[in-house]
Amino acid sequence: MNDIYELLKKEAALRNSAKELSLDKPDPLVVASKYKDENISLICALFAYGNAKSIVKFLNTLDFSLLDKDDEKIENCLQGHYYRFQSNQDVIEFFKTIKLLKQTCSLEPKFYEGYKHHNNVMDGLASLISVMYDINPYRSKGYEFLLGKIPTGKVSSAYKRWHMYLRWMVRKDNLDFGLWQSVDTKDLLVPLDTHTFQVSRRLDLIKRKSYDFKAVLELTQSLREIDSTDPVRFDFALYRIGQENLL
Repeated sequence: MNDIYELLKKEAALRNSAKELSLDKPDPLVVASKYKDENISLICALFAYGNAKSIVKFLNTLDFSLLDKDDEKIENCLQGHYYRFQSNQDVIEFFKTIKLLKQTCSLEPKFYEGYKHHNNVMDGLASLISVMYDINPYRSKGYEFLLGKIPTGKVSSAYKRWHMYLRWMVRKDNLDFGLWQSVDTKDLLVPLDTHTFQVSRRLDLIKRKSYDFKAVLELTQSLREIDSTDPVRFDFALYRIGQENLL
């Protein structure tokens, strides 16, 4: 296991570079890093499912200045924009939701309202996602997929896109932005995707065979044994190892 720990430390240090953010190495961070803004980053994170190249291609078609425009401008400028499970109207309404959030509050305090009681990031997500549903009554299957379910009680989903967003906001290095100050890195959970899941199983960091929230907790605990203060710093390295088929 010590060899695995040393491998992860080495890879994490190697990947902690702006050179990792290019069109040759597609990742939604390529787009989000241009702005380093909590609202634009949330858009980039929640559309981050599917093929990495397709994600970046779609994100590059979006005009994020629309978050400061009126609803009519948003509707006109986003005509024809859709992505996988999200229809054109889903994309438009999502922009309206983020615009309303931007106008009324910072995202960090809304997250902190839930997080502060037990330092539990899932409670923080429940608080923030609830606000997003409350602020816009629009509903559709694609829109609800984008925002995700409000975490209550027993959680089964990995919430990968949301945990990736929290990594960007809370951690501070050459990849992550560190825009939020009220959340501790030790409380973050791994943004588990298929690449990270498969690599972690091969490295014996997780035993669980199911790609779910229990696997997230198991992997996060394994990484805490390497760095108890910042377990998620190894996430990007695990992801790249899988994406580049290095094992």
